[in-house]
Amino acid sequence: MQKTNKSVAKRFKITSGGTLLRRTPGFRHLLASKSTRAKRRAARDKRVSPGHAAKIKMCLPFGC
Repeated sequence: MQKTNKSVAKRFKITSGGTLLRRTPGFRHLLASKSTRAKRRAARDKRVSPGHAAKIKMCLPFGC
């Protein structure tokens, strides 16, 4: 039986086109010391690089 890796399912999202999205790290605390530009860029979701995406998709067999 294939099981979804729940720790991966909570951290990544699969778009309708099959691209994986991830959150930017370091965006939960100490935001006063970060520049406005860095915070603005960190607020957006990033794409997962193709090399990592293949392994992560194996953990998400049902496209969670």
